[in-house]
Amino acid sequence: MHAVMNTNDGIRVVDADEPSGAGVRLSVASAGICGTDVSLVAAGITGFVYGHEFAGVSDNGTGYFVEPIIYGGKCEECQSGNTQRCAEPGHTTLGIFSDGGMAETVVVPEYMLLALPAQLDVKDACLIEPGAVAWHGVRRARVQPGERLLVVGGGSIGLLAAAAAQHQGLDVDVDTRHDHQLAAAERLGSGRPSGDYDVVLDAAGSESSMARSAEAARPGGRIVSLGVYMTTMPIPGLVSLNKELTYINSIAYGRHNGVREVEEVAAMLATKPEIAQTIITHRYPIDDAQEAFRVAAERNAGAIKVVIEP
Repeated sequence: MHAVMNTNDGIRVVDADEPSGAGVRLSVASAGICGTDVSLVAAGITGFVYGHEFAGVSDNGTGYFVEPIIYGGKCEECQSGNTQRCAEPGHTTLGIFSDGGMAETVVVPEYMLLALPAQLDVKDACLIEPGAVAWHGVRRARVQPGERLLVVGGGSIGLLAAAAAQHQGLDVDVDTRHDHQLAAAERLGSGRPSGDYDVVLDAAGSESSMARSAEAARPGGRIVSLGVYMTTMPIPGLVSLNKELTYINSIAYGRHNGVREVEEVAAMLATKPEIAQTIITHRYPIDDAQEAFRVAAERNAGAIKVVIEP
């Protein structure tokens, strides 16, 4: 079968063995390219099939999203619903240092599967994973009635965070870098930045976005970090000190009150098809994966979410 791997010559489509072993076999229908994927490629990380945002169809024709986190389920974190913070050996994520979903076929543990709502196309369902990252960040922010919320960053995570906030009944503005991101944010009902904010979500993960987040926060405000910082988080010193800002980290997604956050996002996407229509800007067959990654890396060229369809 064909699969997408990073090599010494960059992203390539390779011939890989058909997956085997225990689990459910899926024909992959969609796999999104994440900013983390682009960063791993740029860092020269090789040795596994990429793709942690993916969905597929089982042999009996059922569409599923794959929640890619491998967890033990027995530690205190798992028992409390924070499976993304699993403390047991073997905790990892498919597509990040272990084979993922940018392949024609996968076999995954049954506990990873989420049957899709009838209204959600499996080719859009790869958006559930970044949507759950965004949803979890909004929950971590604990926005109270009357508080003002700003999202810094108009990529897929930022736009999905804005969509999640609106779906949860919150008003939200989005601070974007590029015109096509601004157009997408406005299409989804978000406002433009003005004044200062009680809560700011940094969805870009850069020194400039963190600085902008601190600038936009009111004194005593909260900043939720959704961006991935590979080394030191560049928190601005004086402005954070003078404003007494609180920083909150957010990683992946889990469960609360027994409800999977990926399930909540699937329901949102099913009832609001305009979200996927707006955020998924490019689709490529698997044999064009190299071009797909090139487009995903050029964020100023009009791409938001690039999807590979094996």
